[in-house]
Amino acid sequence: MSERIRVALDAMGGDNAPKEIVKGAIEAVQEKDNIKVFLVGKKVSIENELSKYQYNKEQIEIVSAEEVITNDEAPVMAIRSKKNSSIVAGMNLVKSGGADAFVSAGSTGAILVGGQVIVGRIKGVERPPLAPVIPTMDGVSLLIDCGANVDARASHLVQFAKMGSAYMEKIVGIQNPRVAIVNIGAEEEKGNALVKETFPLLKNCKDINFIGSIEAREIPNGQADVIVCEAFVGNVILKLYEGLANALVGKIKESLMETARGKIGGAFIKPVLKNTFQKFKASDYGGAPLLGLKGLVVKAHGNSNSTEIKNSIIQCVTFSEQKINETIRDMIENVESQK
Repeated sequence: MSERIRVALDAMGGDNAPKEIVKGAIEAVQEKDNIKVFLVGKKVSIENELSKYQYNKEQIEIVSAEEVITNDEAPVMAIRSKKNSSIVAGMNLVKSGGADAFVSAGSTGAILVGGQVIVGRIKGVERPPLAPVIPTMDGVSLLIDCGANVDARASHLVQFAKMGSAYMEKIVGIQNPRVAIVNIGAEEEKGNALVKETFPLLKNCKDINFIGSIEAREIPNGQADVIVCEAFVGNVILKLYEGLANALVGKIKESLMETARGKIGGAFIKPVLKNTFQKFKASDYGGAPLLGLKGLVVKAHGNSNSTEIKNSIIQCVTFSEQKINETIRDMIENVESQK
C-alpha cells in the first residue's frame, strides 16, 4: 500500500461539530485506505463520537486541543491567544510536517489568518485566495477569490488567474483552461477601476488562456474554467449560486405537489430530477482550498455535513498527489526570475 496522506481535521469547527465532522472522517477512511486523519479537538467529545463506529484504528488518531475559536471572535486575536485551539493545533501539524493538509469548517477569518501566519505563504505569493469549485452546465469552474481578499489589487488578481489555471489543469484535468474576469459586460472598456486595470494585465499574460470578461449570468453555463474576481464579488456570486439553487429545488418540489397530476408526473421524473440536482450539489466537490500557502489548507462550508467533510478530506489526497502547492511555487518562482 502507498504511503498514507495525513489530514489534520478540525473536529470542533462548524455548525455540526463534532458529530458530522467525526462521521465524515469515518466515511473518508472507510472509502480510502491511503488516508490517515488526525481529529484535532476536545478529546472526550471526539472519543464519544468515535465510539459509535467501527473503523481501522490505524487510520484515525486524536490530537487533543481543548480550546475552540468561534465565529464571533476577532481572528487575529483568537489565533494569537488560543494556542491550544483546534485550528491552531491543526495548522501547526501542517507547519511541522506532521500532517500533509488541514481541513476545517470553522471560522473563515481564523483559517485565513492562521493559514498565512502559521502555515505561511509561498515566497512571491502576494495574497492567498479561497478557490471553491462550483458546478456548471458543462462540468465545473473555479471561482477565485470567494472570500479571502475583499480589497484586492490588480497584481493579486493576476496571481489568482495563474494559480487558478494551474489548479484546474493539475487537479481537474482541464488542459489550457479558459480564464475570465467577472465584469458587467463583455467589452474591454467596461467595469470598475480594478477590472479596468486588471484586464490588460491578464490579456498580456502569455502563460494563461485569457478569454476576456464574463458576466454573472454566463457563469452557470460554464463559459470559463477559471473565474477571477476579488473576494467581495466572489462571495456574492457563491452565496447567490447556493441560495438560488436551493430556492429552485424547493419551488419545483412545491409545484409538483400542488396537484394530483403533478404528483403523478413527479413520480416519473423524480429519478431524472434527482440526477440533475446531484450534479449541482457543491458538497460533492469538497471544500475551498486556500491557494498559495506552503501547506494545504481547505475551508469547508460552515454547515457541512459528513459527506462534505468526507469529500474535503479525499480532496486533499488529489492535492498531494498532483503536488499543486509545488506547481504554484515553481510558477511563481519562474515569474519572479523573469522580472
